[in-house]
Amino acid sequence: MAAFEHVEECMGTVFVFQGRSELSKKVLSEILLAACGKLHEADRIFSLYKPESPLSQLARGETSVANCPPAVETVWELCEQWEKQTGGYFSAFALNRTFDPSGLVKTWAAKQAIEVMLKAGVTDFSLNSGGDIWLSDELSEANDWLVGISLPVTIASPEAGVLTVVNLKESEFRAVATSGTAERGEHIWNPQAASMAKSEIVQVTVLAKDLVTADVWATAAFAEGPNALNRISKVNGVEALFVFDDGRVDGTEGFAEVLRGSI
Repeated sequence: MAAFEHVEECMGTVFVFQGRSELSKKVLSEILLAACGKLHEADRIFSLYKPESPLSQLARGETSVANCPPAVETVWELCEQWEKQTGGYFSAFALNRTFDPSGLVKTWAAKQAIEVMLKAGVTDFSLNSGGDIWLSDELSEANDWLVGISLPVTIASPEAGVLTVVNLKESEFRAVATSGTAERGEHIWNPQAASMAKSEIVQVTVLAKDLVTADVWATAAFAEGPNALNRISKVNGVEALFVFDDGRVDGTEGFAEVLRGSI
């Protein structure tokens, strides 16, 4: 088994594939190219920074969902489902009522890239999607199961570092996603308040079985604020860790169990 690492820039962030495979370098490169093709396809369709993208055209009223690539309707419907599941705290409609599914599309595309890898027989790997982590069921090295959670400060800060580390090997969880303001500032809106999300919460990290679920709940929890702790505690297969602006940390009992098992 040879180790591999592939770094792909897309969607204004970096995707890092790391793992081990018995396949030849040529075959593995072709598989990675196909996987990354899913990322770039999503970027071409959903980027609101590309004036020619179908989503930009939709935002300007120049087209309809029906005339967009089928992926737009698929993501639209997914966003509607997640809005209901999160009590309305996840919404793909920005404050200006533009359809902006950026809170889901990155990990939705990453999930498609993962499926390409798995179907091609690459099963011992992880994917870091701009800080949101997915682990395969067949990781062969003990350290690969360890996921660090950063302090809620930008990585450019001298105070940057690791808040804690979770070991997911003996857990049901395979995905870790974090939402906060450390790197991108205020960018998450609270759909219920029709304003940018503001509370004493500075960071939320969510554990889930899949990447999209972790990503959506991290976004929704940050938007809702401290009350999200009670909401998430009632959701099966999802656990969360909240960091407050005064340094306090709180979380679900399930997250605490994972931390205890990581020691």
